[in-house]
Amino acid sequence: MSTKEKTGWIIGGVLIVLYCLAPIAWIVSLSFKAPSDLANGSFLPTTPTGENYGLILNGSASGLFLPALRNSFAICLIATFISCVLSMFAAYAIARLDFPGKKFILGTALAVAIFPVISIVTPLFNLWRNIGLYDTWPGLIIPYLSLTLPLSIWTMSAFFREIPWEMEQAAQVDGATTWQAFRKVIVPLAAPGVFTTAIIAFFIAWNDFVYGISLTSTEASRPVPAALGLFSGASQFEDPTGAIAAAAVIVTIPVVVLVLIFQRRIVAGLTNGAVKG
Repeated sequence: MSTKEKTGWIIGGVLIVLYCLAPIAWIVSLSFKAPSDLANGSFLPTTPTGENYGLILNGSASGLFLPALRNSFAICLIATFISCVLSMFAAYAIARLDFPGKKFILGTALAVAIFPVISIVTPLFNLWRNIGLYDTWPGLIIPYLSLTLPLSIWTMSAFFREIPWEMEQAAQVDGATTWQAFRKVIVPLAAPGVFTTAIIAFFIAWNDFVYGISLTSTEASRPVPAALGLFSGASQFEDPTGAIAAAAVIVTIPVVVLVLIFQRRIVAGLTNGAVKG
């Protein structure tokens, strides 16, 4: 590319990054503003304060936020683990075996992934109330699997198709069983794809709001996105925007940490799944 073209791409990339980071910077700024400072129209807080963080960590809102944070971590990790284990077996079968309806299964998985959640919340709410799963961890883990499992199968099957079939055959020639070849050869080679799929599945479950607000009613299983919608000020005339922004910053930290820790594996997994050969 010419110097002019390179400059154009750099300017375009910087503008896109600024456009993506501007909402995050605004939320961080709001989290350090006092209630009287929220409507002054200034981007930066006039007098930075940690009052909002104290409110949600050890103040009046901690009883709502901290249990929800614990619930989100546990429920999303369990849902992600189950989704990855099931999708590994399903993706292996789709990538390695020839059977009727294989394309139909992949198409169905994609259709389920894009199916509107709001359309099944009401019947699911009634069903969960009748069988005793309402406001429980399993009552959220199962619906989360409907969000994470289809995309996990679709994504992981692309990684399994890139693994040379000859490597598994060589392991079986050396005396390994099908299960040993899968566990000791296929799974390690698919590790970047598994990590990528796990992080995507975790993000999907972590960000869910509709199931969280509809299928829970107490702090026993309410996740963070639902808890944020229930924040209130000290009085009916006080805006809880600062506390909500502080909670949003804290909720975002685990996502950022996961991406930073597994950045290389994510990039490797996305590259292996996108490039054939």
